[in-house]
Amino acid sequence: MHGFNEGALVIYKGKPAIVNERTENKFTISLKDGSSVKVRDKDIELLHPGPVKSFNFIEENHLPPSVVKEVWELLSGESESLSLKDLTAFIFNEYTAKAAYSAYLLLCDGLYFSGSIDVILPRSKEDVLAEETKRASVQRETGERSQFLDRLKACLKKPAENKMHDDDARYLQDVEALAFGKTARSRTMRDIGLGETPEDAHSLLLKTGFWTGMINPHPSRFGLSLATSTVCPSSSNNNDSVNRKDLTHLAAYAIDSPWSTDPDDAVSVEVSQAGISFLLYVHVADPSSLIGFDSPAEKEARDRGATLYLPEGVSRMLADECIPMFALGISEKSLALTFQLSINENGIVTDTEIYPSIVKVQRLTYEEADKMIDAQTDSSSKALGILYNLSKLLFERRIFHGAVNIELPDVNITVRGAEVTIDPIIEYRSSFMVKESMIAAGEGAGTWAASRALPFPYISQEVEIQGKVAGGLAGSIQLRKCMRPRILSVKPGRHQGLGLDTYTQVTSPLRRYTDLLSHLQIRAVLSGGKPLSADEISARLGFSEAGVVAAVHAERASDSHWKMVYLSDKKESLWDAVAVENKGRFWAVIIPALALEAQVTLQRDVALNDNIKLSLKSVNIAKGEAVFQQC
Repeated sequence: MHGFNEGALVIYKGKPAIVNERTENKFTISLKDGSSVKVRDKDIELLHPGPVKSFNFIEENHLPPSVVKEVWELLSGESESLSLKDLTAFIFNEYTAKAAYSAYLLLCDGLYFSGSIDVILPRSKEDVLAEETKRASVQRETGERSQFLDRLKACLKKPAENKMHDDDARYLQDVEALAFGKTARSRTMRDIGLGETPEDAHSLLLKTGFWTGMINPHPSRFGLSLATSTVCPSSSNNNDSVNRKDLTHLAAYAIDSPWSTDPDDAVSVEVSQAGISFLLYVHVADPSSLIGFDSPAEKEARDRGATLYLPEGVSRMLADECIPMFALGISEKSLALTFQLSINENGIVTDTEIYPSIVKVQRLTYEEADKMIDAQTDSSSKALGILYNLSKLLFERRIFHGAVNIELPDVNITVRGAEVTIDPIIEYRSSFMVKESMIAAGEGAGTWAASRALPFPYISQEVEIQGKVAGGLAGSIQLRKCMRPRILSVKPGRHQGLGLDTYTQVTSPLRRYTDLLSHLQIRAVLSGGKPLSADEISARLGFSEAGVVAAVHAERASDSHWKMVYLSDKKESLWDAVAVENKGRFWAVIIPALALEAQVTLQRDVALNDNIKLSLKSVNIAKGEAVFQQC
């Protein structure tokens, strides 16, 4: 169609427009919103030659559907195409601007007719039936969704009086995806005027009863899987090309919490005849005997970065089947990588030897080990007594060299079924002993690697202490703020937090990828193989650290979640707390029984480390917040 006279009704970008004037090769047209624009003839399509003075006639087609359907049925047998002018005449028995625009709307609707303004064809009966069925379904779904939104709003406003339907779950899938951190948008949250944040989505799901507190969304938000690795090396992949030293004559002890299921370190000790120097043996699980560089198990561990420990379960970086293969003390004899440390009377590690070994390990809980330290009645208890005294010597030496000692309460959170339990973690002497032994092994291994210029996952840390540090829990909070993030590097650096010139971690290769990587480098040296270069180590550290950071954040957020779940039915319960920092209008406090830090408004003056009594007023599981008030 052509002939764009002044006053002609045209279509521009799918909307009606009126031609005002023609200038050379362009037209000035007016739009319904009152604006004007210059266009070329190919940019517009003619609906009616006019003249049209205004858009007052523009309105939706209100013809009864039966009339339009009758015209379609009449034309459906025709094979020749129609123009918009023809279709307008068939339907309205006239060709006016208003009728032409109404016919154009029917063409755009696409139920009965398809094509362009110049070439229009009636759709087939099959296509019309399919489209009608589809539209009916959409209309029904729209109505049902509208009813769902009404129920949802009522339930959020008065949850006790309004209940959702079971099948409403299908409309909440986008809300669940947002709560799990799998998407950043939610149509449902927008439709009811709520923020599109994981916390808001979590809160909605809790309020409507579609979720309970037993659903922990935090690991998913950090992109972590709750499934343990299924990659396990075969015993045929023997990478053990170095002869093992038989240390089964040594008493070796794997000391851990009673709930530990993957013991990966044990300790032994020997004293010189003069009693002034020691040989400390730290025996560590030896997965590098079967796991090599770039093997499937190594790649899987690298991808995960670390084992994820949650109150509801463990997601291991190595398969469950690896535990009986490598963990210490599960079989009568265990294969280990032993770090033999020579320590003088001043607690200084003077020499380190590293070699594969065979050890006979006795598993003990911290409580059992403490009783043996107290007993001092046999060789085993006396050996543990020596280890404990040695650990004090190691600790005192680190403190002398500037180590920062932070002592804050900790708890063990367990989730079984619908029950959450929180138990304070007792600081046993044997746990202190094991900690110092592991730190000594990290120092010895780091020094051993550095002396060979071996690229290694060295760990350093800076500390910035300013001003006087208070004692007690308040002092530990102050010191924690002085600790800068640890630095992983292929070159050694001072670890100020531990008071050591060189440090790494080597005692948890079943739990931390960096420890496994250290073992692989050590084994390459011991076997005369080729260790990874500095660039290769650095690349692996960078890749695995993303998983480590995600695991740390997920574990902290999950612990907070389960503490809120634990407190959710304990409103008005009383808790002993300690004031640790004055924040003006608020005080930061620690509740030792929960290892929980909170901010409260105190009604009377207190000093740092004062004991106060708090009452629990409210809990917000979605936000991880508990509100306490001073009694």
